[in-house]
Amino acid sequence: MERLDPSTLASTILTAPGWVRVGITAPVQRIREQAAHELARAICETVHPAIADDRSQLPLPL
Repeated sequence: MERLDPSTLASTILTAPGWVRVGITAPVQRIREQAAHELARAICETVHPAIADDRSQLPLPL
């Protein structure tokens, strides 16, 4: 497991959408939970970025 760099983590938090940073302190539990999930998603995306789709591949319907 790789160790998180505090400056990278801080940068990810600061560049998260504004509603996430405000929503984390909201008085409504549902909004806090949604904001926490979005912040966690942003952190995970920074740590393990998604592999970009190859545009030369044709999408196949399932």
